[in-house]
Amino acid sequence: MHTPALAITRTPLVAVYGTLKRGLRNHHWLEGAHFLGADVLTSATLYDLGPYPAAKPEASRGIEVEVFEVSARLLAGLDRLEDYRVRTPKHGDYERVIQATAFGPAWLYLYNREVAGCPVIREGAWRPR
Repeated sequence: MHTPALAITRTPLVAVYGTLKRGLRNHHWLEGAHFLGADVLTSATLYDLGPYPAAKPEASRGIEVEVFEVSARLLAGLDRLEDYRVRTPKHGDYERVIQATAFGPAWLYLYNREVAGCPVIREGAWRPR
């Protein structure tokens, strides 16, 4: 379930589902973040874009995420990596939304681009090829 972004203006938590997860190629972007644990979200579906996955706000049987506590500096770096545009979120590659997790409300990056024809992951985790 999405929590309206206006209800919670700030959260130090971020839920990641792709290359930012521990042991994967972009995890270094979370250096200094505190790992809280894993969770399963049923309000997002993943699409395998090849080198990375994309989440869409569609019901699933549960996708695996890792939740981290981050600083404002780390979150700003993630925004750059994900091409999240604060002033025009629909124009970047990803939009950042609040998502309920077992650890509290967390930011989740949702993909703004088309995913037609990409393999769908409605349960479990994305794995690099």
